[in-house]
Amino acid sequence: MKKESPLWYKNAVFYEVSTRAYYDSNGDGIGDLNGLTQKLDHIQHLGVDCIWLLPIFPSPLVDDGYDIADYYDVHPDLGTIDDFKELVKETHKRGMRIIADLVVNHTSDQCEWFKKAEADVHSPYHDYYVWSDTDQRYTDARIIFVDTETSNWAWSEKTQQFYWHRFYSCQPDLNYDNPAVREEMKNIMRFWLDMGIDGFRADAVPYLIEREGTTCENLPETHAYLKEMRKLIDEEYPGRILLAEANQWPQDLRPYFADGDEFHMAFQFPLMPRIFKALAKQDVSPIIEILKMTPSIPDNCQWCTFLRNHDELTLEMVTEKDRQFMWQVYAPVNRMRLNLGIRRRLAPLLDGDAKKIELLYALLFSLPGTPIIYYGDEIGMGDNIYLEDRDGVRTPMQWNNGKNAGFSDAMEETLYLPVIKSDQFSYLHINVAEQMQDDSSLFNHIRKLLAIRKSNPVLAEGDYEVIPHTSDPALLVIKRSDPHETIFALHNLSNQTIAFDLQSHLGHEEIIYNLLEELPLNEKCCQLRPYAYTWLKIANSD
Repeated sequence: MKKESPLWYKNAVFYEVSTRAYYDSNGDGIGDLNGLTQKLDHIQHLGVDCIWLLPIFPSPLVDDGYDIADYYDVHPDLGTIDDFKELVKETHKRGMRIIADLVVNHTSDQCEWFKKAEADVHSPYHDYYVWSDTDQRYTDARIIFVDTETSNWAWSEKTQQFYWHRFYSCQPDLNYDNPAVREEMKNIMRFWLDMGIDGFRADAVPYLIEREGTTCENLPETHAYLKEMRKLIDEEYPGRILLAEANQWPQDLRPYFADGDEFHMAFQFPLMPRIFKALAKQDVSPIIEILKMTPSIPDNCQWCTFLRNHDELTLEMVTEKDRQFMWQVYAPVNRMRLNLGIRRRLAPLLDGDAKKIELLYALLFSLPGTPIIYYGDEIGMGDNIYLEDRDGVRTPMQWNNGKNAGFSDAMEETLYLPVIKSDQFSYLHINVAEQMQDDSSLFNHIRKLLAIRKSNPVLAEGDYEVIPHTSDPALLVIKRSDPHETIFALHNLSNQTIAFDLQSHLGHEEIIYNLLEELPLNEKCCQLRPYAYTWLKIANSD
């Protein structure tokens, strides 16, 4: 892979993929690492720079692999360590990078560490976890999975003690007050980094340390350890990255960047629901408000932005009134809801409306940050709300209109999850093969937007300013600029045509190029049709 700037992630596009869901190479009904390797050309063709791999470790799969039983191996359903090395090699050969999920906060209760911890309270592994004789410690910590858990403590019959867990009770939290745990996690990082991966998306990082009288989130001691992880990266694996999964308000996320010496990247969680609220209300103020709340970050850091991912569309950081509104609009059926969120894919959220999907991607690609695309959303895949938990948004990738959507040659009943067959989103007409042949398909529109974004780095790294448009609340105008160029990104979030006059924002001798049509515009007034968008590049006539 060609040498690039150590800040490569600032002007990049990430693609989140579940190996289990992508392509089955051996006919057992489960996607695998070799299958993903065989489909890398599709990801490259889309215009992706970095693949984010959901957990591939051995696991009982109670939480889709986020309950890890062994950090030093690959789940046998998915392949072998050698298969993983081949995937990394082939990804790099195509000029892309790859990062892996690292679950830092907890293990599965089927992990050998926990089994030894329960079997012998004098075992060194007992201190790998957080134990108590009472369930009344750390009472100020919230319960995250409110619809399944009633306490952050679970009882162990074997030890006659309670153990601490912030997620499911089958996921005991690791004890980061134990130096052995801190070193173990660093050794796990080295194990995978030595295979050539380009970094980690670190899961659930706010919860590593517990202290009485606190919420047990975002504690200084937690940040101190995360800086140790970053130091390891900088000193031993320069050019690799750490991406923080911390579902927090922007001001609480800011410390995860520290002085540019903690995380390279962090998800901008509160932005995502406000994009959907703005579209439903035909009013861009929720987006503008959260951007105003978002603090500046060090120059070597970057936000990660997204429309959807493998979890529910979280509504934790909206008001109760807004949550009820979002549920009413986007999840009117109870089975569409999960925890404090919505378990639906992007296309069904927007009723399969390709114009709205393209609009939100154009908006995402013009906002500050590095965008992430969830596998299947590039073709407008549907979901299955009748599957349990979040499985409805984790169904097999739809490659063609053949057997099992081209995902697997196995018997249909042996697939890890059923393919989408609902009329509107059936794989018979929503699949990669058909969209590759159609220049006007969603896939090709997104591919075009990404190509334009990549060739205009100002859209990723330039300064940004939201241009007020008081006459119509549904128009979002984002000005991206650097010393060399300026781009106005216009987005109409309404079902009415909106006019925008650029004249007051331009000099007399400037030419406007419509990047989406690659033609200069003679007039400095734009008419945006319903749910339309455009990117306008400004150049001096001399």
